Amino acid sequence: MIPSDQHLNIGSILFPGLDQIDLTGPLEVLSVIPNSTYQVIAATKDPIKDLHGLSINADKTFDEVGQLDVLHVPGGPGQQAFMEDEVFLSFIRNQAEGAQFVFSVCTGALLCGAAGLLKGRKATTHWSAFHLLPYFGAIPVNERVVIDGNWVFAAGVTSGIDGALHLAAMLRGQRVAEQIQLYMQYHPEPPFDSGTPERAPAEVLEAARNSAGELTARRLETAKAISAKLGIESAG
Repeated sequence: MIPSDQHLNIGSILFPGLDQIDLTGPLEVLSVIPNSTYQVIAATKDPIKDLHGLSINADKTFDEVGQLDVLHVPGGPGQQAFMEDEVFLSFIRNQAEGAQFVFSVCTGALLCGAAGLLKGRKATTHWSAFHLLPYFGAIPVNERVVIDGNWVFAAGVTSGIDGALHLAAMLRGQRVAEQIQLYMQYHPEPPFDSGTPERAPAEVLEAARNSAGELTARRLETAKAISAKLGIESAG
């Protein structure tokens, strides 16, 4: 836990085509961490649309923001377009180097991997991209939230809320995290038991895999190329 009198600068990255709940789920938690400043950060302050067309504006650009204490990297289909964007990856790399905690949600883990930051780390990501983690030197752990030192990884989409609550406890203690959880009335009771590949009916899983097939194939090719660039030989 970080001393309560130490002010924290917390920032979430915004990019086109992200899944907004990868950003806004954790935002609900991170924006109310006591004695902190929370900001959304992007390459531009122009409106940026998520994968469903929701427009979101950043508070600061990459050039304007200082060193963050907590870096939050969301994911979503738009992640694929930034896997070899050195400006984007350099921002993640430089911020992660100085941050006290790094928090990845969904395929934000692949962006961290492309920045060369996952070698030897236990990590998780969305189930459709989980098999790609070794290409970045990560140790895949099939859990909803994985904590490796000062890194917190959340699996797919809604798990970002769980990861953010874990992070809140690491930053300010369990009691603070519990109060945030209570305010959010976060006590999921899903109507169906199909929230993971292991529990979903076979036909549902097959349909979901088919729907994500083209993007998954492109992600695989990119992961192979980056793996070679990073000199990781054990993948695949």
